[in-house]
Amino acid sequence: MNVPADSLAERWAAVRGRVDAACRAAGRDPAEVAILPVSKTFGPEVVREAAALGLRRFGENKVQELRDKSAALAGLGLDWVLIGHLQTNKARDVARLACEVQSLDRLELAEALHRRLQAEGRLLDVLVQVKTSPEESKHGLPPAELPGFLDRLRGYATLRVRGLMTLAVQSEDDQAVRACFRQLRELRDAAAARGHELPRLSMGMSGDFPLAIAEGATEVRIGTAIFGRR
Repeated sequence: MNVPADSLAERWAAVRGRVDAACRAAGRDPAEVAILPVSKTFGPEVVREAAALGLRRFGENKVQELRDKSAALAGLGLDWVLIGHLQTNKARDVARLACEVQSLDRLELAEALHRRLQAEGRLLDVLVQVKTSPEESKHGLPPAELPGFLDRLRGYATLRVRGLMTLAVQSEDDQAVRACFRQLRELRDAAAARGHELPRLSMGMSGDFPLAIAEGATEVRIGTAIFGRR
């Protein structure tokens, strides 16, 4: 699927403007909120067009896509972020190619990544994905398990824990959506009180990012609003 460069440029500018407006509405500095363009299902040619606009960091849901696009665009110096659920048997490719994983949600995965990163001689930024939605389709660590999980992650020197990530409930009820984002922020604050510095909150997507920004998001993951319908 190809997106004309001018259309992509217009969409990117519009999204940046909407994010900035949401920040101002929440009384926040727009510089506090980064945008992670989510390029899943779009081919390397679309990412190349986005890179020509100055974008350098892209989110992918599947390891196969991340691997293929990183190979096709190897000369552009792009950073690849895995935001989808990660199986332990895919840890090798992630340890070799990704600059960040935002979906760390279990100790088995932390162990697999750590072993592979040691073999690669690399460090990896990670966000812990927390399940704040009751929907069974959503992945993430149960909130009650976060304190112990963060303590255990201190034993993995290759994993640099930078913050938390969540997916809000899919609902027309803004208050229910905001409650998911608020819970993540409160979990971050409680972790900070226990000595875990987690400055980043990755939450909010194309349909709900203004609510996430109002609740303290430091990064929003935007796909459709930038790249179009999949």
